[in-house]
Amino acid sequence: MFMGEYNHTIDAKGRLIVPAKFREKLGDEFVVTKGLDGCLFVYPNEEWKTIEEKFRTTPLTTKDARKFSRFFFAGAAACEVDKQGRILLPSTLREFAGLEKEVVLAGVLNRIEIWSKAKWEEAGDYDDMDEIAEHMAELGLSI
Repeated sequence: MFMGEYNHTIDAKGRLIVPAKFREKLGDEFVVTKGLDGCLFVYPNEEWKTIEEKFRTTPLTTKDARKFSRFFFAGAAACEVDKQGRILLPSTLREFAGLEKEVVLAGVLNRIEIWSKAKWEEAGDYDDMDEIAEHMAELGLSI
């Protein structure tokens, strides 16, 4: 499980340091893809394989499934950690998420999310959390 929030910067070449606690769980190679809400999702290879298997069973006759598959898989990239603990994020993924300099890496259960710091702060409005918690309870996810 991934958890925690880390602030880092992307250098001019598009390299980003992955926090050591995340590297331990990710391994040396993992997958980065377009995420929801304007961020990037990072998955360990084992988790990525599980997601692939789920999508393989999705009928191609479903337009939303085809569209989401293209969004999620076509933009995916395998990333490797270099000796300094950095990854090179492809420019298409950096552009999608609006990553320029300051970024936030957030551990969210089975994945890591990479956000531009500005988008992270915008998304961090938790004033409606009581209402959301009630809805989550309706889904059987109470805490």
